[in-house]
Amino acid sequence: MNDLPDKLQRKLDDRNASNALRKLGTQNGLVDFSSNDYLGFSKSEALFEATHHYLTENHFTQNGATGSRLLSGNHPLYAVLETMLSKFHDSEDALVFNSGYDANLGFFSCVPQRGDLIFYDEYSHASIRDGITMSNAKSYKFKHNDLDALKALVLRHSEFPSKSKQTTYIVTESIFSMDGDTPDLKAFADFCTRNNCHLIVDEAHAIGVFGEKGNGLVQELKMEQQPFARIATFGKAMGCHGAAILGSSSLKQYLINFSRSFIYTTALSPHALATIKSSYSELLKTSKIEKLHQNISFFKTEIERLQLERLFISSNSSIHCCVVSGNETIKEIAKKLKINGFDVKPILSPTVPKGQERLRFCLHSYNSEKEISEVLTLLSTFV
Repeated sequence: MNDLPDKLQRKLDDRNASNALRKLGTQNGLVDFSSNDYLGFSKSEALFEATHHYLTENHFTQNGATGSRLLSGNHPLYAVLETMLSKFHDSEDALVFNSGYDANLGFFSCVPQRGDLIFYDEYSHASIRDGITMSNAKSYKFKHNDLDALKALVLRHSEFPSKSKQTTYIVTESIFSMDGDTPDLKAFADFCTRNNCHLIVDEAHAIGVFGEKGNGLVQELKMEQQPFARIATFGKAMGCHGAAILGSSSLKQYLINFSRSFIYTTALSPHALATIKSSYSELLKTSKIEKLHQNISFFKTEIERLQLERLFISSNSSIHCCVVSGNETIKEIAKKLKINGFDVKPILSPTVPKGQERLRFCLHSYNSEKEISEVLTLLSTFV
């Protein structure tokens, strides 16, 4: 095999020198404060059995999708699932993608057109930023969760009145994955309505956590008709894989015709589709969402008791971040927690800005109060 080109090797060496080299880990038996499996659905035997029963009962014995949805892969389960998703999320229509990354890449690379404007939160997920990079529209980032900063940018860059039928897209997330915080979604939506902007909300970390029966923060706020599009992801609280773009039927038709990450990929397997369906059925009857929120409240109470508030970013979600500057420092704290039986991941720069390195605590319905108390008490001795 040929050696890695010098330029690539230097990039690896630089990352290693800054103690930020990424490596694949292995699953372990530690107390889980790191996964996105907020409700424990990924490990649910009941959900596994429900999926198997549904497939066998309906004589769906096909293993693979056989092709893209536009060729041979549009299994009948897609229609069942997308109809269910539309009803559950109070959306006119839904289009399933293979992952949240594919959904964002596919949407932002094809929907905003040349001459259009995209304004996105500076902490937007990499999948959003990558999709925007592939777009022909002009894009500008605004200060995290800062509506005033957004207003100033829109005023500076938009054409009033528009002479070129310019369309403006505003992009945010209901729960940000690296901070666990949320914008004032109602204020953002009202601004978009007043200024004829198209709001896109990524709900990856809100589905299964917020809203009646876990339908997301947008629906909890009763503003589901305001966004132009919502992205619902199934790889977090839903415990499976895939995502859907929720919006109008005309948007769905457009994406089917122009979204390259949809058109040119093998479809999800029937088993993957049935698992998503089973996960949503489980949401309708589970009490785990309530238990998750009890754990979130207890975690915040323990932060106050141990006087750790100065280190934590304020959050009401499943994600709580303890900011401690320096890759080496944060990796050492994570190592000490691991030795004591707790899996808490260090988030390093450049994933987050230099100086904003952090421990990212992901809370779950299956974490006990004893585990929460113990891990935070340990943390208080290390910081």
